[in-house]
Amino acid sequence: TGDGAPAGAPSPVFVFPGQGAQWSRMGLELADAFPVFDDALRECAAALAPFVGRDLRVELAGGLGRVDVVQPASWAVMVSLARLWESFGVSPAAVVGHSQGEIAAAVVAGALSLEDGARIVAERSRVIGERLAGRGGMASVALPAETVRERVAGFGDRLAVAAVNGPSSTVVSGEPTALDELLAALEGEEVRVRRIAVDYASHSSHVESIREELLDVLAPIVPRSATVPFYSTVTGGLLDTEQLDAAYWVRNLRQTVEFEATTRALIADGLSAFVECSAHPVLAVGIQDSGATAVIGSLKRHDGGRDRFLAGVAAAWASGLTVAADALFHRPGARRHPLPTYAFQR
Repeated sequence: TGDGAPAGAPSPVFVFPGQGAQWSRMGLELADAFPVFDDALRECAAALAPFVGRDLRVELAGGLGRVDVVQPASWAVMVSLARLWESFGVSPAAVVGHSQGEIAAAVVAGALSLEDGARIVAERSRVIGERLAGRGGMASVALPAETVRERVAGFGDRLAVAAVNGPSSTVVSGEPTALDELLAALEGEEVRVRRIAVDYASHSSHVESIREELLDVLAPIVPRSATVPFYSTVTGGLLDTEQLDAAYWVRNLRQTVEFEATTRALIADGLSAFVECSAHPVLAVGIQDSGATAVIGSLKRHDGGRDRFLAGVAAAWASGLTVAADALFHRPGARRHPLPTYAFQR
């Protein structure tokens, strides 16, 4: 086809995870290597500036501990990674996001302006930090969702199933003491569990206490019809993005993240190849277990430079996705080298 892609090669689903993929200095090395990524990061920083009053690059170089720091920074990196993939001819056939990752997905799909995406991620994380931080916790449990729902039922509102990521990947959130009790029992049964590094309980009854405040601070956003299909992990399928108003983003924080169901809906619609636009591929295993044919990562924790990203581009091409390989050579300093004249064998 002239661009290194097989004729009729498909486009993938762009995936945007929630909190957990972050690491200090994520994206900074990539910004030095690719002007497209650097420009996108600057645009995200400008959109965030009215709400956060901090330098994005300084925050990326820091510890990324507080929720009102890590979520805007992660959003900026995810949006910029999507733009970098697009510069290599890898365009999304659809988008899907996990929890706060839906904000980046909506921007990339064209459902939200960059400014509205910045407002949602900055203002919502600020309210979480001020009202919910220090009151809760979350943990990943390697059991099917129905089994986990049975185990948390006895805790009432103290615990909830926060997310269903795959056939045996479920997240629980709620009160710290209740979470301690549940995890101790599961570890005694040799069930694999992992604490998530947050001190609040998204996707639980805790969110009810900030509902009205969130509706107020997010009221100015103006969602619109997307140019790319948007699959919602709130509803579990394709969604008209004009519905992504303030109330939707409260539901996104309050309700269970139906990531597995949405992944299966995408696959049922013929979209079985996925590119995770994140600083670390935290959703890849759940996507693979749900029946995907290919899952390509962008970066890895503490391995986020030019070579790591290009390895992902190569993996995308090897998986049969559309890739404009020539984009790599249209950069300052790029040179072509002639091949040896003897014949290659094996």
